[in-house]
Amino acid sequence: MAIESKRILFIITSASIIGPRQRQTGYEFSEVAGPYLTFVAEGHQVDFASPQGGRPPESGFDEADSASVIFRQSAGFGRLNESGSLADVELGAYDGIFFPGGLGPMVDLLDDPQVKQAIARTYDRGGVVGAVCHGPVAMLGVTLADGTNLLSGREVAAFTAAEEEGHSKDDVPFMLDAALTAQGARHTCADPFEPHVVVDGRLITGQNPASAIGVARAMLLAMSTRCRQR
Repeated sequence: MAIESKRILFIITSASIIGPRQRQTGYEFSEVAGPYLTFVAEGHQVDFASPQGGRPPESGFDEADSASVIFRQSAGFGRLNESGSLADVELGAYDGIFFPGGLGPMVDLLDDPQVKQAIARTYDRGGVVGAVCHGPVAMLGVTLADGTNLLSGREVAAFTAAEEEGHSKDDVPFMLDAALTAQGARHTCADPFEPHVVVDGRLITGQNPASAIGVARAMLLAMSTRCRQR
């Protein structure tokens, strides 16, 4: 029996600078590469959008990471670098949306109204919403159609204050784990830089780069379950 192909939209940061030290940043390369390869290996379609469209800034490419090397040489990387503007995307075409991390999302995905609308519309119509590392910052301030906060009472994971120490504490505007908790989420975590994925229905989050592929796999399972329930 053939597996029904899904469509997943990666929403990528357009921000290249963060913090008082003007640190260069962007999306975390491995957090796009691993999930992308996971989705396409199962026959699913991945598209890319960003707030500004065009070529998003990248960060953290590691030539020792085989998935990152494969992705950089793929057609998907070329399409990423011609990302569409999020404002022009037909969200109803997608079974799920995914927010990779990197420090960039802490700049432009925090307050972007198109980002908030994309999450609310996807979730309200039964789609799957995934994010990893600093990507869950996009979930802050999302109000659903019934007037509730997306995060209220939901279990989530994200980059922790312990992980910010020695990495980016002086660059980020706030600690993401604390901000998620302040909006009613139940934040859970593993030891720093250990993989940790949280599935709360159709909301799927991961703690750090080591969790990115796990988030993608959990999203596939959630999308498959959603299909069977139709």
